[in-house]
Amino acid sequence: MDLVQSHIDRNADITVSCAAVGDSRASDFGLVKVDSRGRIIQFSEKPKGADLKAMQVDTSLFGLSPQDAIASPFIASMGVYVFKTDVLLKLLKWRYPTSNDFGSEIIPASVKEYNVQAFFFGDYWEDIGTIRSFYDANMALTEESPMFKFYDPKTPIFTSPRFLPPTKIDKCRIVDAIISHGCFLRECSVQHSIVGERSRLDYGVELKDTIMMGADYYQTESEIASELAEGKVPIGIGRNNKTRKCIIDKNARIGKDVIIMNKDGVQEADRPRDGFYIRSGITIVMEKATIEDGTII
Repeated sequence: MDLVQSHIDRNADITVSCAAVGDSRASDFGLVKVDSRGRIIQFSEKPKGADLKAMQVDTSLFGLSPQDAIASPFIASMGVYVFKTDVLLKLLKWRYPTSNDFGSEIIPASVKEYNVQAFFFGDYWEDIGTIRSFYDANMALTEESPMFKFYDPKTPIFTSPRFLPPTKIDKCRIVDAIISHGCFLRECSVQHSIVGERSRLDYGVELKDTIMMGADYYQTESEIASELAEGKVPIGIGRNNKTRKCIIDKNARIGKDVIIMNKDGVQEADRPRDGFYIRSGITIVMEKATIEDGTII
């Protein structure tokens, strides 16, 4: 609402929500330069090299401390925009009818002919456009005092209702973790991890630094027993599994005595036939993948 009010107060045609970012991530974003009145005078989409360096500014003008301004010398577009209705319709219908992207096409062109204002957002914000940033942002939620809080009494964040039973936990060790509804955890260890809805963790499982997305449906106890008897792998994580630094996608089937630790520190790998990828050193078990008993990744 502060963004919308700023848009109204400045009589802006377009307002772009912006945040300060550092060198390591700056080239992932559209970067802007502003004048003394907050008007955007230059917009560069994901610049690199000399073009990136040219977009460096003094972000202390936005209220950052000198130390923070040195660490974050770029102003990034957050990809959140407010338009005057007539301006938006004119841009989409008449000026740029074949354009497909605001950040790389419409906004840069609009800077030259419209009053495009920057709204500086100084609170928590993370862009999760890469596996690494998605992983880090989720892992940060498990900290004792995370920067982003689901549980603020004034502004609580609710999940969409799924009407699942409460999670059943039997003799487990759980440290710095988030456990969703409808899970079955049996004599396992969960540390610095997120366990999604309907997840099943069997005896002896050790889950650490891992995001487990969960499952879309339950298997009955008889279905699980039948699959195990046939040498198949049920949905969830089987006995004596050890998993570290991993993202397990929905409805994955991971057998017993499996080790997913990437002990060789591989940074990038494509193994879709084996049910996984590695990105930035993070192992990703694919949706609906089956990791057979005894596999070592």
